[in-house]
Amino acid sequence: MKSDMETTRNGAVPGAAPGSDSGLPPPESLLAMHRTMVTIRVFEERVRVDYLARRMPGFTHSYVGEEAVATGGCAALEPGDLITSTHRGHGHAIAKGVGIGPMMAELYGKATGTCIGRGGSMHIADFSLGMLGANGIVGGGFGLAAGAALAAKFQKTPDITLCFFGDGAMNKGTFHEGLNFSGLHKLPVVFLCENNQFAQYTAVARNTAITDLAARAASYGMPGVTVDGNDVLAVWAATRAAADRARSGGGPSLIIADTYRFYGHNVGEAVPYRTKEEVEERRKGDPVARFEAWLAGNGYLDEEGRKRVWDAVGAEVEASVKFALESPDPDPATALDDLYADTRAAWSTL
Repeated sequence: MKSDMETTRNGAVPGAAPGSDSGLPPPESLLAMHRTMVTIRVFEERVRVDYLARRMPGFTHSYVGEEAVATGGCAALEPGDLITSTHRGHGHAIAKGVGIGPMMAELYGKATGTCIGRGGSMHIADFSLGMLGANGIVGGGFGLAAGAALAAKFQKTPDITLCFFGDGAMNKGTFHEGLNFSGLHKLPVVFLCENNQFAQYTAVARNTAITDLAARAASYGMPGVTVDGNDVLAVWAATRAAADRARSGGGPSLIIADTYRFYGHNVGEAVPYRTKEEVEERRKGDPVARFEAWLAGNGYLDEEGRKRVWDAVGAEVEASVKFALESPDPDPATALDDLYADTRAAWSTL
C-alpha cells in the first residue's frame, strides 16, 4: 500500500488479485460491498416513494447517488470502530450494519425503531454497532467524532472514528474547531467529506473561497486527499490508508470524496437550482452501476448473480416496510423516558 494518503483515482491496481498486496479486498468483501450499495439504493428509493405518498411522517433526505462513499468508508473499518453521521444518514447506518427493519420503523415513528420512534430520519443511531447517530445539525458530528477519538486515545483502545460530513459543513465553525483539536492532539479520527456539489441549494463554488477542499487539511496538521466518490474502491482505499495511519498513532486525515446526489436536498424539493441535463449527465456515473460493471468485467458478478442480489434486497426492504407498519406506536406514557441518564450507580463508586 502507498504511504499516508496516496491512492489511485480508481482505488485499485488494474488486474491485481483481490486480497493481494495490490490493496484490493478479497472477493467476498467485494460482493458484500455490492450488496450494501444495492441495499442503500433500494431502501432509499422505497423511502422516497412512501414519503411522497404521505405515508411517512417527519422529514427525509435521500442518499441516492452517494452509495459508494458510505459503503467504501465503512468497509475499511474494523468492527469496534465508530462513525458519526449527518442529516443524510441512512446510507451510513446501513453501511455500518444497522438493520433496515428497525431503521424503517424509526422513519415511521414506531416503538420498534432504532430510537424507539423518537428520532426519525435525521437521528438514527445504534451505539451497539458504533453508529453514534445521524445529526440534524449541519457540522454537528465534528465535535462528537473528536470526542470519541479522544476517549479512545485516553483508554488506549485500537478503535478509530470515521466522521461523515458534507461540503456545506466545511464552512461551519465546528469544522475548524474539530479538525484543529484533532490535529493538535493527533487523535485517531478520519474526516470523510461527501462533496455532493451542493450545500442545501448552493453550489460549492458560490459559497467556498477555494474549490480544492482537501487543501484545508494542511491548516490542521494533517494530510488531505481528493478521491472519486463514485468509485467505491477509491473511497475504500483512501479510508483504509487513513484508518491505518490513525490506528498507528499518526493522527487524523481529511478525505474529500467527490460525488453527486441524484435528488434534491430533501425529498419532495423542486430542485430549481440545477438543470435536468446536468442531473442526467451526472447519472451516467451512477456508483452502483459502475461497480457492477467493474465486478462483471473482473469476473466477480454475472447477470444471474446481480439479479439475485437485487431481488433478495427488494424482498428485504418490503419486509422492513411490513415490519414498520405492523409495529406499535410509542406509548405516550413513555414520552419523558430516556431524557436523563441514571448516574446514581456511577456516583456511588467515587
